[in-house]
Amino acid sequence: MLSGVFWSRGCGVGVLSPTSFWGRSMDAIGINLPGLVTQIVSFLILFFILSKLLYGPISKALDERSNRIKESLEAADRARRDAASSAERVEQEIAEARTQGQQLIAEAREAAARLRVTEEERVRADLESLRERAAQDVQRERDGAIEQIRTEFANLAVDAAERVIGRSLDAPAHREIIAGVLEEGLAEDRRN
Repeated sequence: MLSGVFWSRGCGVGVLSPTSFWGRSMDAIGINLPGLVTQIVSFLILFFILSKLLYGPISKALDERSNRIKESLEAADRARRDAASSAERVEQEIAEARTQGQQLIAEAREAAARLRVTEEERVRADLESLRERAAQDVQRERDGAIEQIRTEFANLAVDAAERVIGRSLDAPAHREIIAGVLEEGLAEDRRN
């Protein structure tokens, strides 16, 4: 610090005290030193009071707000992660559903193929049964028609023989002649 300032006036050198120097120079620039000190002390007291009364609650409110913002950001991050994991789960479930759907379709196709084969076998069996019945019916009709033809032929033959011979044949002789003629006719049919 300066303990004094040397100045010269003319040829003499003198020493000024710091207060007289500062006092004069402050007055020269328009500053009142006791007023300045009072203002500085007042400012420090006001700063101390404001820091205790206002800075604490404001700082606390800002910290709380900062914590709330931090918690909100963390919650948003958690929600984003949850949404991502939910999306993955949904994708997995969709893939599983597709797989199950494809399995169901494959099973339905297999069941349809088995049903088709079963139905074809049933229809073939029904057709075979119908064919056999039709063949039996045809055979029965054929046998009936042959029997009817034999009877009519026998009657015609007896009538013709009676006319040719001029007498009536007895029943056993009549049947013997008819059976012989029919056997000859059937044998010729079989050869053709």
